[in-house]
Amino acid sequence: MSITLFSAKRIITMDPSLPEASHIAVQGGRILAVGPLKELQDLGDVQLDERFADKVILPGFVEGHSHALEGAVWQYLYLGYFPRRDPAGQLWSGVTSLADMQQRLRQGAAGLTPGEPLIAWGFDPVFFEGLRLDRRALDEAVGDRPLVVFHASLHVMTVNSVMLERAQLARHAGIEGIMLDQQGYPNGELQEMAAMHAVFDALGRSLFEEVASPAALQAYGQVARRAGVTTITDLYNPLTDEGLAALHEVSVTDDYPVRLVPAMSALSRNAEEGIARLQTCREQGNDKLHLGLVKLMTDGSIQGYTARLLWPGYHDGHPNGIWNAPPETLQQLVMDYHQAGLQLHIHTNGDEAVELMLDAIEDALTLWPRPDHRHTLQHCQFISQAQLRRAARLGVCLNMFANHLYYWGDIHRHKTLGYARSRRLEPLASALRLNIPTTVHSDAPVTPLGPLFTAWCAVQRQSASGACMGREEAIGVADALHMITLGAAYTLRLDHLVGSLEVGKYADMVVLDEDPLSVPADRLRDLRVHATVLGGRVYEND
Repeated sequence: MSITLFSAKRIITMDPSLPEASHIAVQGGRILAVGPLKELQDLGDVQLDERFADKVILPGFVEGHSHALEGAVWQYLYLGYFPRRDPAGQLWSGVTSLADMQQRLRQGAAGLTPGEPLIAWGFDPVFFEGLRLDRRALDEAVGDRPLVVFHASLHVMTVNSVMLERAQLARHAGIEGIMLDQQGYPNGELQEMAAMHAVFDALGRSLFEEVASPAALQAYGQVARRAGVTTITDLYNPLTDEGLAALHEVSVTDDYPVRLVPAMSALSRNAEEGIARLQTCREQGNDKLHLGLVKLMTDGSIQGYTARLLWPGYHDGHPNGIWNAPPETLQQLVMDYHQAGLQLHIHTNGDEAVELMLDAIEDALTLWPRPDHRHTLQHCQFISQAQLRRAARLGVCLNMFANHLYYWGDIHRHKTLGYARSRRLEPLASALRLNIPTTVHSDAPVTPLGPLFTAWCAVQRQSASGACMGREEAIGVADALHMITLGAAYTLRLDHLVGSLEVGKYADMVVLDEDPLSVPADRLRDLRVHATVLGGRVYEND
């Protein structure tokens, strides 16, 4: 079997025993040797590949919390506040006023057949002072067909009157999450999964199940590759038969450029069925498909006012958020999946959700002690110092939504949390001081997929307005790079395979034009990804 020897200006390995090198040998998709050229002469006949001789190589980035929806949502209309590029590279301008939004909706509807539903995504009312999007505002834009607008967090949607009627939501006005106007009629806003599923049923399809499309997974892989990602999650996958077949179909393709790590959504089945499903399918993976994780959704998003906060609640007096299931159900699910020996990835945005899940994990560990369980709190945007110490004691991992600092930092400072509490959003430095296994993520498509940008957010802690969001919780570049490589791999229980450039691991690498440890920290987000390497196969960016 042939040996390829890649050379680089610098190889940053994330291996504490050999942190840097100039050459890396690959055989059969795995790393055979790492070191200086003179120490690799005994490998015998090798094929020297010098195309990266003036570049910097790191382990391929590992995105520990994103969604394959990134490959599906762009078939729908983008309404986000910030400009953004789609997978084809087209730049979409941001929607910064209600009039702009309505005009884009009219344009989108003009290209559809009569009566065909219009679906849009990315809208974030928190940026529009005094506006809470309702059915009347949508009716003014599009009133002749069903209209569904997903908010940026994907935890809230707003629909027009036609969609309300089709889903017969007026008959279910008492369900939590169906927001009402002053007359007690649904105003079009639907919060969290239980309320939104009535719309999915009426449409005959769910956005969250569109990850079962091989085309969506292919698009997802290409977006990841261009961002330097070689291992990527889909952290809310229904894992239906159709979805599992799609995952297998794309992952066995020779040229698929990433390794997929889906997590089954716990609330899509009862615990007995979910455990059986995971135990059956987790042995059905391959080198590019790793199964066995479960995702539990507790609360919503802070900026969407659906996260659960402890006293004093929301800074601007908004009512507390809602649970995606009764708290006792969420706690029981932790017990059940923990007892079954499975690893939980738990969505917790507000500190009340964090507290509930720490209670559940502690109870589960008391009844069924499990060393190295690696249960991971996902997003974990708002967590107290006491909760951090408790997480450390319980062996809990954290995956913090660092991009959130940039996109919603100003909103939290002025609206949802106030000055003091906004300083401890994503307290990464505190987590490291307590030796908690910690990583950071993008939650794509909620924010764009790009680990270098995520690392920049963790280092700079800068909001979109340029304000500093708590300098005391900033981390260094080296720690940020560890979080988007080996740190993320650890939370996925894949650190024996990916995350560092060590002998025996997959030959997964990202190639950068510049050295992230040498450029000024504020330029980290601007570094160009030249190529990725998956199992020794090179994928160069245009």
